[in-house]
Amino acid sequence: MPALPGNEPVTAESRLAQLERENAQLRRELSASTALADSLREANEHLVLAAVDAQTSRDDAEDNNRRQNEFLAMLAHELRNPLVPISVSAGLLERGPVASLPLARLTAVIQRQVDHMARLLDDLLDAARLSSGKITLAIEPLRLAEVLEHAAETIMPRVRERRQSLTITHDERNLVVDGDRVRLTQVFTNLLNNASKYTQDGGRVAVCVRCGEGIAVTIADNGAGMSDETIGRAFELFTQGPRTLARSEGGLGVGLNVVRNLVSMHGGSVTAGSDGPGQGSTFIVRLPQSSAAALLAPTTAPSHAASATRRILVIEDNGDAADVLRMLLELEGHEVEIAAEGHAGLALALEGRFDAIVCDIGLPGIDGLELMTRLRAAQPVPRPLTVALSGYGQPSDRARALAAGFDRYLVKPVAPATLVEALAGVSAASA
Repeated sequence: MPALPGNEPVTAESRLAQLERENAQLRRELSASTALADSLREANEHLVLAAVDAQTSRDDAEDNNRRQNEFLAMLAHELRNPLVPISVSAGLLERGPVASLPLARLTAVIQRQVDHMARLLDDLLDAARLSSGKITLAIEPLRLAEVLEHAAETIMPRVRERRQSLTITHDERNLVVDGDRVRLTQVFTNLLNNASKYTQDGGRVAVCVRCGEGIAVTIADNGAGMSDETIGRAFELFTQGPRTLARSEGGLGVGLNVVRNLVSMHGGSVTAGSDGPGQGSTFIVRLPQSSAAALLAPTTAPSHAASATRRILVIEDNGDAADVLRMLLELEGHEVEIAAEGHAGLALALEGRFDAIVCDIGLPGIDGLELMTRLRAAQPVPRPLTVALSGYGQPSDRARALAAGFDRYLVKPVAPATLVEALAGVSAASA
């Protein structure tokens, strides 16, 4: 075949060589595509495995968190149980016929330390639940003055013991916030307790409420004060103020962390300040003011008529606790019968002979919630006043107990006077 001018003649051999070159190029491209597909397939497999591992890790974390919360709740319950006989025994010693000034002082020490241990348990549990988002708030309009007064009442025994002064001043006593009554009371109780703890005997703690752009509550003391480093870490978990050999103050270093998280959940903030060691400390809680202009008069729960002598059934599997509760109630003039487990307690309760029932929640046989559900379903007449006495102290625990049919819910350790008032039909602060 003749060649065109300027072109090489196209021969079968040259055409074959060209096709071989093109084929080799296609093989290289196919090999690269296959390698890319293999890489993509491997990457996809890794992504799938990573997603499975991530889901497994999330499931494991949730399971660990659930088991941790269950363990902490059970730990608190088991540690609160022995506090009941200790607390009630201290109250009985104080009221004994041979009471003396030294004995009164000793029983006061016992009661203070029981209360302190109960607060430590509450802080520990709340810190764990806050970190895992397990706490919810029951929001309602609240008079801030009432919340502060309740918090002050809680720490007044400590303030009096140390001859300290506590003052509360308000710009306006009818300021209203939208908040959870129990949790806001806990916030200010923790801050007041902290101020008293780090203030010397005879010192001063002052609470000042101001209203401007929102509400500011200042808690100031003239105590140990804080360094800049301590201020910067004050609200971190397990951070504590300086301790001295002269006065070792117990604590877990979680109270202020609980305060910060609870205030944040209310849409507010809390800050700490001090002019330095020995110059006192200041904590300022800022909360939004409620849009509620006024509150209705507080309603009171219907009370059961009190009588000089009441027939009371105590359902409690802790022998020491049952014994001291019997002694306390008999000293008040009541007739008391004891049941040590759930089935026996339910059988006695169904007889309808009792004016009131004090029932533990964690019972052998059937627990207190199941017992109360069955009792309410049977509707014995007349219906007795029922008081749950429990080591489980979370709001959800209280809600379940009230839903089961309990009239009152008291968290161990309960002050003897609180239990007596609850059984008399008086609305107790802890109920």
